[in-house]
Amino acid sequence: MPEDDAPRVPRLLATLAAWSWRLIVVGILIYGLMQIISRLFFVALPVALALLLCALLMPLTDRLRRWGLPSLAATWLTMLLALGVVAGVGTLVGVRANAEFPKLVTELRHTGQQIQTWLVNGPFHLKQAQLETAIDKVLSNVQQQRGKLITTVLSATATVGEIAAGLILMLFVTFFLLKDGPQIWSWLISGSGRYRDRLHRAGSAGWVTLSHYVHGTVIVAAIHGVIIAIVLTVMGVPLVAPLAVLIFFASFIPLVGILFAGAVALAVVLSAKGIFAGLIFLGILIIEHQLESHVLQPLVIGRRLHFHPLAIIVILAVGGIVGGIPGAALSVPVAAVIFRAWPHLSGSADPPLPGPESSPGLAPRPDGPPEAEPDGAEPQRA
Repeated sequence: MPEDDAPRVPRLLATLAAWSWRLIVVGILIYGLMQIISRLFFVALPVALALLLCALLMPLTDRLRRWGLPSLAATWLTMLLALGVVAGVGTLVGVRANAEFPKLVTELRHTGQQIQTWLVNGPFHLKQAQLETAIDKVLSNVQQQRGKLITTVLSATATVGEIAAGLILMLFVTFFLLKDGPQIWSWLISGSGRYRDRLHRAGSAGWVTLSHYVHGTVIVAAIHGVIIAIVLTVMGVPLVAPLAVLIFFASFIPLVGILFAGAVALAVVLSAKGIFAGLIFLGILIIEHQLESHVLQPLVIGRRLHFHPLAIIVILAVGGIVGGIPGAALSVPVAAVIFRAWPHLSGSADPPLPGPESSPGLAPRPDGPPEAEPDGAEPQRA
């Protein structure tokens, strides 16, 4: 058959086929990477948390170095200050929880009696015997599940050991990143040849983005924690310190975290102060959520990451499905770093870095000549 008479594949179909096999290869690579991360979860998670901690603490270490402290002393002082803050907050939360828990139990009993009286004398006109029967069934179910609860606690002992090992690993990784971050980064990209400069620019962009995200998220979480603590104190609700700390850490999951922690705080308010106080607190929570969505996120974080709320929701959903709560907390910073680093890594036109032109500490300018640019192209500048 002559070549001109051979059937030709439509251009659109050929293009779709070419993209399809490339997407299949990318999907296989992503799936393999997810399998590796899932098997090394108790290593990957502490390392990821150490990177976040390093991004948060690196400015303090750099400041101490500029004041004349040696690198080792600056790193130790930074770690000790951070551990002191965590220990102080943990002690405060433990002391306040131990002191206020009896008050919560007393208020829970009082609220339960009010609800019981309302159910008997209110519109439902339930009988006292019916309520006592329902309470007895609940207590009986709790007793039946006691064995399962003990088994769960025993199995959780192994989890506690894994968590302790993960925390120790996280502290070690954070220490060495603060102390030798530039040397570690230079070693990682030392074998990349002519792409070394491109990798440096991608790493610098990703690191600056991560630093901005961590610092902005800490500011947003602190605002949430302080506001909720003031509101709960004014309302006279017990366990203010534990609830404020819970809201602080839950705020690291954008948009969704404040709702989860707020639901826990709302349950405490309802149990301790009744329905009217709960409705007031619910209204404050809604205002808080709107404040985060339309003011704090766009001003503190969004203007640097330029992520639409819909994109954040999708990223959180994917991260939650893949890695649970840790995956949801880490999904947004990971996506932001990839989004900012990819143009530099791919060699496309360099967008402006989301902040200073140099990395805060982990990505120094590599030695050696920059990578060769294609003929006729303008040299790229970091």
